[in-house]
Amino acid sequence: MEQRLNRFQDVVVGTSGYSYVEWIDAGFYPVSTSQKAMLPLYQESFRATELNYTWYQMPRATAIERMCARVAPGFRFSVKLTKTMTHEVVDSRWRGEVKRYRQGLDPLVRSGMLLAVLIQFPFSFNRSIHHRHYLAALVEELAGLPLAVEFRHDSWACDAVFAEFEQRKITLVSVDLPPLAYLFPCLAVVTNPGLVYLRFHGRNIRGWGSGSMQQQFDYDYSDEELGERLEGVITPMAAKAERSALFFNNHVRGQAPKNARTLMAMLSGQGPAKKA
Repeated sequence: MEQRLNRFQDVVVGTSGYSYVEWIDAGFYPVSTSQKAMLPLYQESFRATELNYTWYQMPRATAIERMCARVAPGFRFSVKLTKTMTHEVVDSRWRGEVKRYRQGLDPLVRSGMLLAVLIQFPFSFNRSIHHRHYLAALVEELAGLPLAVEFRHDSWACDAVFAEFEQRKITLVSVDLPPLAYLFPCLAVVTNPGLVYLRFHGRNIRGWGSGSMQQQFDYDYSDEELGERLEGVITPMAAKAERSALFFNNHVRGQAPKNARTLMAMLSGQGPAKKA
């Protein structure tokens, strides 16, 4: 077991967001837990989280500072890029949006708690010339920050993209999604030896076709599915990287923290986590 622990000592496991009232019903948080108390409780189980709210609104430095004060120094945050730079881009405004985003993120940079800036593009962002030029300009504006890019369209799954990311030391996010032909595949490709990044979105095929986020991320991974990803994707990627980050986005009914705990138990060589 000691050998397996050393093998994955630089792997952090967490969830996409932590402030969900549904997780009280699921038993992850105690009854009557306030949203303000959720982050300190969350860090008792996990060493990192993704901030999803920054996709909907710009991070504010004052709010980020308060968040940093509620966790231990070794805790890490991955922060999603705001949608005005990925989904609702206005040519005349997006550079100003980047400036505002960087200002809001400054406390995380100064404290050393920033794991990555997560740049998640929608399925409509295919590998057209316009989109390629925009992506190149965007990562230049974000230079100096640790960047992790997640594609949904499978046209980006090509060697030319991987080579460009390697040159720029940008992390290509590996995604666990339903096995639908048009979605970006789950690849064990390492483009940045400083950080590999895997997101578990669930495999609810019907949910992904429904247009409902509640159905889309309603999925509970089996031990067998997690074991397959551990052996086929996580293990070979972690062997090539200084640090690995694994996040579960199947949050709807509290499956994310449950699956994350199971995977952590597997990484430690203890097998699936015991049920409460």
